[in-house]
Amino acid sequence: MKALAEKFIGKDCLIYTFNGSQIPGTVKEVTDGAVLLDNGKNTEAVNMDYIVRIREYPKNKNGKKKSVVLD
Repeated sequence: MKALAEKFIGKDCLIYTFNGSQIPGTVKEVTDGAVLLDNGKNTEAVNMDYIVRIREYPKNKNGKKKSVVLD
């Protein structure tokens, strides 16, 4: 999982956890046990054991971030 998460460094992503929450932010660093996210206001560390899915933030046809993400 660490090697896969490292591909998202520097990209704006959505991280999905086991409890169904979505955490938006830019991936800054990936360590053995956590992913460090920056969402503009603060920095968060998400435990790698609780991550189910990581994906780039979806964009519309004009290249802007979508306002609503339905998954």
